[in-house]
Amino acid sequence: MANILLVRALAKPLLLTFLAFMIVNPNTNKAIDVLFEDNHLLIIDKPAGLLSQADHTGDPDILTIAKDYLAKKYQKPGKVYLGLVHRLDRPVSGVMILARTSKAASRLSEQVRNHEWTKTYEAVVEGNVPKSLLLTHYLQKNGELNKSVVVNEKGENAKKATLDVKVIGSTKGHTLVSVNLISGRSHQIRVQLSANGTPIFADIKYGAKRHPKALDIALRSKTIGFVHPVSKEKMTISSERLSAKKPWNLFKLG
Repeated sequence: MANILLVRALAKPLLLTFLAFMIVNPNTNKAIDVLFEDNHLLIIDKPAGLLSQADHTGDPDILTIAKDYLAKKYQKPGKVYLGLVHRLDRPVSGVMILARTSKAASRLSEQVRNHEWTKTYEAVVEGNVPKSLLLTHYLQKNGELNKSVVVNEKGENAKKATLDVKVIGSTKGHTLVSVNLISGRSHQIRVQLSANGTPIFADIKYGAKRHPKALDIALRSKTIGFVHPVSKEKMTISSERLSAKKPWNLFKLG
């Protein structure tokens, strides 16, 4: 009995120590996967429902959570530097790259500005999509509504947006697609797929049907290819498909 009590007494502090070196999603209390980490980069699999960075809502954001993780793991006093070099919309999950030094942030931001990253997303959309599709629209951002709309190419502040869409699988009423982001506009994938008549599953903001049990939209940052800011090594980081979760589980792929 004494040995059992000792194990129980030790279990809680051991668990707390283990959790201190994990990034935990405060919305679910589940661990956030770290896909890559070194002295210059922290690359995570961002869960849907978390902001990329803090805003007026005060809701949990990945940048603050990741800073707290680094401070605890490396016992850093004071403020921890972590640079945000790109964003994922709140309802979007998948690969997200954070810079652990200002040098890394500057070099990665330059790569983004020069369109040197390759970014591939996966999405489940309503309706049927041909085997391959190249979508080109002109988009305008409505800041008040936090929404992008398709406009005439001569419209005020209209920006050209292009997507390369390929079908991975299909089932009755839904299609699983891979999306190559050729240009980078606000809500680009969401608004362009909607304009094509194939909105992303549960993305009611852009015309999809409402699904009461769906807590996020079916859009995932699958792969990012870039050059390491210090070693200059070409890197490709990928996230796993959420194959056990609806609507991803509609597709039986090998």
